[in-house]
Amino acid sequence: MWASLPVQWGSAGVRLREVSDTTQVIEPQVTDPILDDGDHERFTHIVLEGYTPKGSEEFVPVGNSVVEGMINATPVTALCGKQWVPAWDPGKYPVCQSCVEVAESMGWKVPGR
Repeated sequence: MWASLPVQWGSAGVRLREVSDTTQVIEPQVTDPILDDGDHERFTHIVLEGYTPKGSEEFVPVGNSVVEGMINATPVTALCGKQWVPAWDPGKYPVCQSCVEVAESMGWKVPGR
């Protein structure tokens, strides 16, 4: 039968868990990045997946693509700085005004505008 033994937090973000009266296990405290998924921020964001330099035909990727993020559950970064794992249909939500302002300030065409 397992008994609930006390847990103590040590220095440097480690957790000390007593396994018995004489043995303690040191477990590192692992934190995941905070990825916002609240309804208060449900916007369609613009993600720069890469660019083609002038005078070149080669596409230069700059980060995870939205499709890669959806398939591999990896975070992407929007022009406004928001990081999240894409998982929903962007057509359901309004476009993030901060992303639009950044895109337009760079001289890029924003679809639907």
